Amino acid sequence: MGVNDIKILIACERSGVVRDAFNALGHDAWSCDLVDSPGNHIVGNAISVAVLYRWDMMIAHPPCTYLCSSGLHWNKRRPERVSMTEDAVRFVFELMEAPIHRIAIENPVGCISTRIRKPEQIVQPWQFGHPESKATCLWLKNLPPLVHTNVLGLPECGHWNNQTPSGQNKLGPSKDRWMKRSLTYQGIADAMAEQWG
Repeated sequence: MGVNDIKILIACERSGVVRDAFNALGHDAWSCDLVDSPGNHIVGNAISVAVLYRWDMMIAHPPCTYLCSSGLHWNKRRPERVSMTEDAVRFVFELMEAPIHRIAIENPVGCISTRIRKPEQIVQPWQFGHPESKATCLWLKNLPPLVHTNVLGLPECGHWNNQTPSGQNKLGPSKDRWMKRSLTYQGIADAMAEQWG
């Protein structure tokens, strides 16, 4: 099978960062999301796209709003969120069970670890050349853990560039904060493309 015969689905991605990293190396990668995006992109439900087309690999970034630890505390204050968490867990499980040989699911630390299974790996941007911190879990099927490509030391100030001195994320509140925080760091995307492609 030649490089261009490998079809890769980047599910739940609108930025194109991971898709473009694979395409830059000559792979046939397509992103998929409910919202349109420029480039090789399919507008649609990721489960349907994963099942209806033939893919050799899928890297999925399911929305973390109702899955991540930083948001789960709201479920006690807002009970309507509980059913949304259940829907999100079911969506992740269906992605994991898609009929694709190689799968990676990416998400922050959260309830996937306790509701489905623990991740095979947790990576940080600072392990791939970015002076930032963002623990990112990877659930892997028929893919090896990523090898760190450029491990950085903690800056002299004692915290990463995206953190306040107390360790909190310093990105202020805004209506698109979730989208900015969900972007895949280029160094991690490049490592995925180089090591898994």
